[in-house]
Amino acid sequence: MTTSVADIVRIGPVIPVLAFESAEQGEGVSRALHAGGVRVLEITLRTAAGLAAIERAARLAPDIVVGVGTLTSPRQCAMAKKAGARFGVSPGLTRDLHQAAQDEGLPLLPGVMTPSDILLALELGYEIVKFFPAQQAGGVPMLKALHGPFPGLKFCPTGGISADNAPSFLALPNVVCVGGSWLTPQAAVAAQDWARITQLASAASVLARPAT
Repeated sequence: MTTSVADIVRIGPVIPVLAFESAEQGEGVSRALHAGGVRVLEITLRTAAGLAAIERAARLAPDIVVGVGTLTSPRQCAMAKKAGARFGVSPGLTRDLHQAAQDEGLPLLPGVMTPSDILLALELGYEIVKFFPAQQAGGVPMLKALHGPFPGLKFCPTGGISADNAPSFLALPNVVCVGGSWLTPQAAVAAQDWARITQLASAASVLARPAT
C-alpha cells in the first residue's frame, strides 16, 4: 500500500482536484477518471459531500489512492482518515496542521506560495510541496526562480493549470506532478458525460512525466 507523498505524486502526472455536490456524483466521476487511467484523486472538503465522496471513492478499486483536499484545520485530518483518505492536501501550512496530520498518519502535501512558506515546510521536514495558486503566484517563471535557492525541493503546482499549460510545468526539473480541475468540466459532470471525463483522464495520464 502506498504510504508516502513521494510515492503518491509519482503514480501519475496529473492529480485531479475535485469538488462534488453529492456522494453519488463523486462516485460517478471517480469511476470515469479511474477508467481513464487516473489512479490518484484529490477530493476536496469545499462541499458538504466531500467526506462521503471520499468514502465511496476509496472503495472503488484496489489501486485507487484517494486524498483529501482543502485541509484547513487540524480536526479535519481525523475525519478524512476515518473516511478512507490516504493522504492530505492543504492550501497552506501551519504547525498545528502538520502535527495533526502526523498524529493521524496522514501523509501531507502542504501548500506554499512564498520563500517564507517554503522555509517553514523545510523546517518541518517536507521534501515535496504544493505550489498554490500556481498561475497567480508566478507560474513557470516563479518555479524556475525557486529552483535556485531550493534545488532539492519538489513541487506539485495547482491553481490555473490546464491541458494547454500542464506540459510546461511538467517539463521543469523541480515539478513531480500537477493538480488541476480540467479533467472534470462542469458541463460534463452535470450531464453525467462519463465518457468525456474518461477521455480527458486518458489524455492526462499520458502527459510527459516530470523529471525526477
